[in-house]
This record gives sequence, C-alpha cells and structure tokens, in this order.
Amino acid sequence: MIDVLVADDERPALDEIVHLLRADVRIGEILTASSGAQALALLSERAVAIAFLDIHMPGLGGMDLARAVSALAEPPAIVFVTADDARAVDAFDLRAADYLLKPLRTERLRRAIDRVIELGGTAARADDEVLPVTVGASVRFVNRSDVRWVQAQGDYSRLHTGDGTGHLVRVPISELEQRWADAGFLRVHRSYLVAGAAVTEARLSGAEPSVSVGAIVLPVSRRLLAAVREALVRQGPTR
Repeated sequence: MIDVLVADDERPALDEIVHLLRADVRIGEILTASSGAQALALLSERAVAIAFLDIHMPGLGGMDLARAVSALAEPPAIVFVTADDARAVDAFDLRAADYLLKPLRTERLRRAIDRVIELGGTAARADDEVLPVTVGASVRFVNRSDVRWVQAQGDYSRLHTGDGTGHLVRVPISELEQRWADAGFLRVHRSYLVAGAAVTEARLSGAEPSVSVGAIVLPVSRRLLAAVREALVRQGPTR
C-alpha cells in the first residue's frame, strides 16, 4: 500500500478525489491540504508516494509546489488534477507522472496510480524523457523508454509503445531522431525511427531490406542501409 497527499483549495473537489482514492485497495494513508503552503508543510514532515495537486490554488499554486517538493530528500511523484487543459507542457517540463483533467474518472485515476507504481514511485528516471500526449479529453505522459518505434506524420510523429498503442505528438520525426540518438534510436527510413533494443529481426540484404519490432515489419531505406547495419552491429545481436 502507498501513502498519498491530495491538495486542492476547493473542498468538493478535494472530497471527490479522496473518495475515489479510498476505493483503491493499493492506497494507504491519505493526507489532505487545502492550500499549497499546507501541502508543502505536510510533505516536508512526511514522505508519500504520490502528491495529487490542483494547479490553481491561492498563494502557492500547484506548479510552484511541484518545483518546491522536488528539492525534498524523498520527493513524491507528482500527478496534477485540474480543470485547466492548457498547462500540460508545463507539467511535462516538471517531469510530472500524469496530468488528469476534472471531472475525474475512476479508471483514469487508477491508470495514473498504475503508472507511478510501474515507475517505482517516481515521475521518471532522470535519464529518460517524457512527452505529453492527448488521449481523448485527457493528457497523459509517455516515456521514451516505452517507445518501440516512431512513424512520421507530417509535422507530427506517432509514438508506438510496447503495449501496441500509438500516440500522436506535435514533434517532427527529424527532431526526435536528433534528441533520441544517444538513447539508441535509429532512423531506418524517412518515415520511421526505431529503438535499436526493440529490433527482433533485421533483413538487410535482398530487394526489400527491413527490420522487425515483434510482428511489425518496417522498411529500411537504401540510403540508410549502411548506417543501420553498423548501428545494429554495435548494439549487439537482435533478439
């Protein structure tokens, strides 16, 4: 079981989150705060796994509170719970674990808790990168380490993760190629970027060279063939 804190200056919203959390058997003690200052005081005295923060609170708002708790010896994972759908990028910069929009849904809250538990109680590894993606009416975060391959879609890129889902982000594939090169991502085609560690088979000879990520077969451009072959050899044999 994990202990959590909920901070919201609106009592009905605070009570609703607490009610939903109490229905989750994984949740232990729930600390509550009606202001950012009160939340910071509680977190300075008591470590919790997750802090659910409203963004707009009088005085110390959720964003500033998140920055302040990041300096604690045992900072919690931050999950923003807000009616403001325009601050997701700011939350991403603060390495928040998730970004939930009000009115809160039980299943969406459960997935946020799942995410924190999977990440070991922190927002993300320091060497990982997270990107905010829109899923329906909510915003969630995708870790670079969860991405297996990327497909170019104009000025956007679709991130394909290990669970088979695809998430559209407004970042060109050329930018991701540069940012993720040191993390082992290979540009195999003008339309595809692949995590080298996720490649399960490589067919780099013949008329139609390709790499496979599980059941997904992606073409390898003739122009990039030598570079792809060299990179895969450096990384070791595919699984």
